[in-house]
Amino acid sequence: MTQAAEKARKVTIGSYIALAFAVVFFSGFMKSNEWYGVLDFTTLNGSFGKVAYSVSETAEGVEAATTSMRGKGGSGARDGFLFALTLIPTVMFALGMINVLEHYGALDAARKLLTPLLRPLMGIPGNSGLALIASLQSTDAGAAMTRQLKDEGHLTKRETDVFTMFQFTAGAAIVNFFSSGAVLFTLTNLDGSTAVTSSIGLAVIIMFVFKFVGANLFRIYLNITEGKEDKSGDSKSENMVEERA
Repeated sequence: MTQAAEKARKVTIGSYIALAFAVVFFSGFMKSNEWYGVLDFTTLNGSFGKVAYSVSETAEGVEAATTSMRGKGGSGARDGFLFALTLIPTVMFALGMINVLEHYGALDAARKLLTPLLRPLMGIPGNSGLALIASLQSTDAGAAMTRQLKDEGHLTKRETDVFTMFQFTAGAAIVNFFSSGAVLFTLTNLDGSTAVTSSIGLAVIIMFVFKFVGANLFRIYLNITEGKEDKSGDSKSENMVEERA
């Protein structure tokens, strides 16, 4: 879609509804065993099971030991290939959903609402907001959506690099933190006092703050390196002109 077509397309109430659904769908708020779990990306995407390679008997009965899809023992390039197979459904599902949401104007609504926020914070357009939200739950979905935005011309190379740094810092922060890190806040000392004096809210805030810090540090790096490249390119062109003269 060209820039002129994007500007001509109006943001309607349906666009905002599609954006609200996208935020709920990719945020992970609805991940649950309840009926509303069908509104969550990770829940619908599902997960691979395990392949049983041996069965052992215990005092309680028969217990099946399980391992990963590649079987018991061994490692090598096959591990990477089999791991890639588990990413394909996630990436395809994420790209399919973003195409549907784009059709209903979710990206247009995100661009209008989030550009005034994301431009000053990271120098990226607002239509990357859905990829940002998705990256908080799934690194695969965030990466796939970012690649699609780049391929369709919504993000420049520089914006893609900065946005990638944001995602790389504390990747899938919400899911990883609440599935593993949050358990630390339940630990107690021998006297019954809380072992971790901080709070879950403060930990989440720190993660988010440093994701933006990482992105902006990379912006500074790009400003320095791109400036050096421009200067070296100018000096080379001047030398070539002098040689020809």
